[in-house]
Amino acid sequence: MASHSADESCLQNQHKIKQVMSLRPNLHQQYVQACQNLGQSENPFIAHMLQEADKNDETWSNGITIKIAGNNHLVPVQRVTDDNLQALTSVLHNTAFVTGLDLRFNVLTDAGGKHMAKFLENNSTLRYLNLMLNDIGTRGAVLIAEALRKNKTLLYLRMTGNKIGRQGGLAFATMLPSNSTLERLDLGDCDLDTECLIALATALNLNQSVKAINLNRPLLHSQREETTVHVALTLKINSSLLELHLGKHEMKNFGVQQLCEALYMNSTLRYLDLSCNKITCDGIKFLAKLLEWNETLQILDLNANRIEDDGAIYLSEALASYNNTLQALSVTSNNICGKGLLALSDAMKRNTELSYIYIWGNTFDEATCMAYSELLQTGRLKPNCTDVEPFEVDGHIHLAELSHGLKKHYYWTPSFGEEMDKDANASLAIAPVSENL
Repeated sequence: MASHSADESCLQNQHKIKQVMSLRPNLHQQYVQACQNLGQSENPFIAHMLQEADKNDETWSNGITIKIAGNNHLVPVQRVTDDNLQALTSVLHNTAFVTGLDLRFNVLTDAGGKHMAKFLENNSTLRYLNLMLNDIGTRGAVLIAEALRKNKTLLYLRMTGNKIGRQGGLAFATMLPSNSTLERLDLGDCDLDTECLIALATALNLNQSVKAINLNRPLLHSQREETTVHVALTLKINSSLLELHLGKHEMKNFGVQQLCEALYMNSTLRYLDLSCNKITCDGIKFLAKLLEWNETLQILDLNANRIEDDGAIYLSEALASYNNTLQALSVTSNNICGKGLLALSDAMKRNTELSYIYIWGNTFDEATCMAYSELLQTGRLKPNCTDVEPFEVDGHIHLAELSHGLKKHYYWTPSFGEEMDKDANASLAIAPVSENL
């Protein structure tokens, strides 16, 4: 009886899949027709990628991501223009199966932003949109932000590297209180200024849906760290943010102190990126004290600061004796020498939760090389969880660099954990966090 029921369920599932497949559009044919209707020539790159999507039967039932990234090195690329995007969005307008669109590294401008905004206003299926490193400026960004007031489905937007400036940033800040869907927003390297950052921080006081935001590399001209103060105030209030990127903010020890004081009142943030700032060992004292108390932070990126040996020792003492939640730590390029690096290796022996550590760009003596070689040989540190690999020359142990890291490049690309899309460089790097999305 049970076997009969299982067979019947299997037949029903197969029937549903056949129904789905019968409704599936032929994207390439529709694109050819759209180009004819608009009097445009076909973009061969778009045509090829749509043909590949049409062939991929296995993923259609769960939704697909159309990947038309202009830096694709596997097929000939003719980068997507504004006119190309108009034809493409007309094809995808009523296509319920397309849930992701990757258009990074193309040549879209404000006109392309207008086409994308019109698409987002009416689309009810797209969850992931990557517009990273196009040429969208202020006007296009304003239109996209206004469209997101109406859009109720997009979860993840990457605007990285588009120079949207002050007005573009303010448009996104104005949009956030009225959008309850967007969960990941990447505005890194978008030429945001102080006013933009303060507006975005204020908007996050009212928005409870955004879980990850990238504000890397703004254009700040003040040394007073007003933006960090406002972000700290947000962390006291906001209870939804899980991941925060504040790289290249010219942040100093005062800014770190403000953030740490706020994080005593915050019980949600899991990923804090303070890379490429001006933090010294005095600022690390505040972080170390926070780690003694904090029970939620899982990833801490201090890459390219100047914490030196004393800062590394402060972190080591907190991790060895108090903290049992931090899973990943990056201290690459921090002018740390043997004393500090040895302290971190000893902390790993005592702290079993710390699984990922990145140390390249510091000064390695022989004792340091032997210590990390021992961590790897004993299995306490996995080879894919660090950025160094031991090798021996004339009886002496040395460390070579690996390409592993919290960020392989500048742009929001953690190299461990689950991602929303395998090639999407999703932000949330710890699996339990990403599963919540």
